[in-house]
Amino acid sequence: MRKITLLLLLFISINTFAQTPYINNVFNPAIKSVEFYNTSKVGSFPVINLNTADQLLITFDDLRGSYRNYYYTIEHCDNKWNSSNLSAGFYMQSYQDDRIIDYQYSTNTMRKYTHYELKFPNDNIKPKISGNYVLKVYEDGDQNKMVFTRRFYVLGSRVSVAADVVTPNLVQLRQTGQKVNVQVNYGGLVVQNPNSDMRVVVTQNERGETTQTNIAPTYVRNGQLIYNDISINNFAGRNEFRRFDTRTLKLNSQRIARIYRDTAYSIVLLTEPVRNSPDYLFEFDNDGRFFILNQDGNDARRDGDYTYVYFSLAPGNLPPQGAVHIIGKFNDYRIDGRSKMEFDTSVGRYIGKQLLKQGVYDYEYTWVDNAGKADDVPIEGSHFETENEYQVLIYYRPPSARWDELVGYRLLSTAKK
Repeated sequence: MRKITLLLLLFISINTFAQTPYINNVFNPAIKSVEFYNTSKVGSFPVINLNTADQLLITFDDLRGSYRNYYYTIEHCDNKWNSSNLSAGFYMQSYQDDRIIDYQYSTNTMRKYTHYELKFPNDNIKPKISGNYVLKVYEDGDQNKMVFTRRFYVLGSRVSVAADVVTPNLVQLRQTGQKVNVQVNYGGLVVQNPNSDMRVVVTQNERGETTQTNIAPTYVRNGQLIYNDISINNFAGRNEFRRFDTRTLKLNSQRIARIYRDTAYSIVLLTEPVRNSPDYLFEFDNDGRFFILNQDGNDARRDGDYTYVYFSLAPGNLPPQGAVHIIGKFNDYRIDGRSKMEFDTSVGRYIGKQLLKQGVYDYEYTWVDNAGKADDVPIEGSHFETENEYQVLIYYRPPSARWDELVGYRLLSTAKK
């Protein structure tokens, strides 16, 4: 009986981290402030061009404070983020895994932590083919001790992509939605069946739950695939993200009611209203991103402090059955126990707390009904005028291929037309 129990526990442990499809996920709550972007621009989309000098930067903190023996590897995935089931030697040069050796201990902070950084591709880990990849970081060279996973993209440009954001054709969406039309010029690619050889994937603000996949083009003409059907690529415009700034802990910035210091810093934000009115109000945001910054020190990587941030939301006209969660890129838009707010009957407010490093943070509130369906529109509203970014990705897989190539990419911003 004991042997069966041990085998069952081992099976559960292994399969906890063998997630398919892969998502951005942090498995260890001691890991905070995971940033992942192209080194050309802080906070940028994690895409690099194949066989170029492009690099990605991954940074994170371990709140346990001491040095840990972290390793990393990469795995090739299909356009739906399932493993491509290719041998590592087929899609990866040099070694199959490597250690993260760049780290610093925090200095002059109330909360001690160890900061880790890694740049790749490098001489030890380098992708050989284009497509979707997942980065895996784990302890002691053991993938059963997975710490976190991150999606990234390797582009082998073989098509040109034109795209724009327009008013939806559907009347009921014209005031609240945005539509993305896409044109792919595939040139010398052999496309025998556009419905099976090509995939067009559109995502809003890097949010995986917004992803739409186009299989059948609306028109095919002279080496072009047109995706502009009335029913595809319609997105809720949503609202501008809410925002707070903790670059300094010496004074209150916008939306901060109070800062106090005890065993750790605590920041109390002003109580906020539900914003689901039909009127649009522009506010500057970073499309859901966060940036680690510290005006009180010299290097935010190691002297930025961690603070408990207290959120407060007035319920407005929300229904009594359901829950409110705080989401943003800082927590991968994850809806779980760590993002959930509690309703405090004594003050008639939803109250939530997050442990966050000093910086600038975008966030929003989302409503989750009793069936588990999440929707931010009941709290945040939705407007055609909202400024959003869209990532357009083109995948190519002819009948004889074993994997999905990423052959085109286009970044759209409704603020730049």
